[in-house]
Amino acid sequence: MSTKNIRLEVMRFLEKNVDTFIDQYLIPVEKIWQPTDYLPNSEKETFFDDVKELRELAKDLPYDFWVVLVGDTITEEALPTYESWLMQVEGIDNVERNGWSRWIRQWTSEENRHGDLLNKYLYLSGRVNMREIEQTTQHLISDGFDIGTGRDPYKNFVYTSFQELATFVSHNRVAEMAKKAGDDKLSRMCKRIASDEMRHHHAYSEFVNSIFEVDASEMMLAFQYMMKQKILMPAHFLRESGQKISTAFEQFSNAAQRIGVYTATDYVDIMQKLINKWNIDKITGLTDEAERARDFLMKLPARMTKISERLVVPPDSYIFKWVQPAVK
Repeated sequence: MSTKNIRLEVMRFLEKNVDTFIDQYLIPVEKIWQPTDYLPNSEKETFFDDVKELRELAKDLPYDFWVVLVGDTITEEALPTYESWLMQVEGIDNVERNGWSRWIRQWTSEENRHGDLLNKYLYLSGRVNMREIEQTTQHLISDGFDIGTGRDPYKNFVYTSFQELATFVSHNRVAEMAKKAGDDKLSRMCKRIASDEMRHHHAYSEFVNSIFEVDASEMMLAFQYMMKQKILMPAHFLRESGQKISTAFEQFSNAAQRIGVYTATDYVDIMQKLINKWNIDKITGLTDEAERARDFLMKLPARMTKISERLVVPPDSYIFKWVQPAVK
C-alpha cells in the first residue's frame, strides 16, 4: 500500500473521534464571545464617547506596535486562504462533509472573529491607513500561500500545531504591551484572541499525538520534514500596495522582533515545546529512517538557538503605508 493511502486510512480511522475533538476544543456559537462584546456599542448613546476614549488610549502606543498589530490583523483576515488550503488536505472531504471538514468549518468560524475584532478596532482607532491595510489584505488573499505541506495531513497538522502556538505568543505579547501602555481594553481583546489560539493549538497537537499512536515512523518523518524546511508564517507573501509579492514580510517580522512580540527565540522555544509535547524521545517501534529523524529533531533546538543568537535586527523602524505618517 502506498504511503498516501496509509495516510488516508489513518485519517479515516481517526475521524471517528472528530466530534469528541469538536466538543472538547471548540465552543458553541451561542456561548463563545463575539467582537461586539469588546467594542463600543453603536446602538448606545455612549457610542461616540466610547470611541473617543478608545482613540485617546490608542495615542500612547508606539509605531512598531501599530505595525505588528496591523500585520497580525491582516494575517487573521486572510482566513479564506487557510480554510481553502486545509479543505484540500488528504482525508478532509468537503463534498461528503465528513467529520474532518466539519472540524475545519467550525474552526474557521471561530478564527473569523479574530480578524473582525481587530479590523474594527483599527478602524475606530484612527491611527492607521485602513485603505492601505485593505489593499494588503486583498493582495494576501489573492496571492495565496505555499507552506510546503502539499495535501499531506501529517505535515499540515505539524504546521497548524506550530502556527497556532506562534499566534498565541504574538497576540499575548501584544496584549501585555497594550496593558503596560494603559490600554486595558485592547489588552483584553488580544488576550481573548490569544486564548482561542492556545485552545486550537491543543487540538491540532492532539491530532498529531493520535497519528503518532498509529503511524509513528511516518509521523516522525513528517515532523522532521517540516522542521528541516522551517515553518513559514501564513503572511510570508505580505506586500503593500504597488509592491511585489512578499516584499513587506521581512520588515513586518523585523518590527515584531524589535519590540519582542515574536522572535527567533520564540521560534526555537515552540519547536522544543512540540518535541516535549509529543514525547519524541520516548516513541518506540520506529524504522531506522525514523530513528535518524528523531535524532535530528532532538538536536535541532540547540543548533537553532546558536543561529538565533547571531541574528541582527535592524534598529530603525521601516515606515509602512499602513501606518503613515509615523505615529508620534
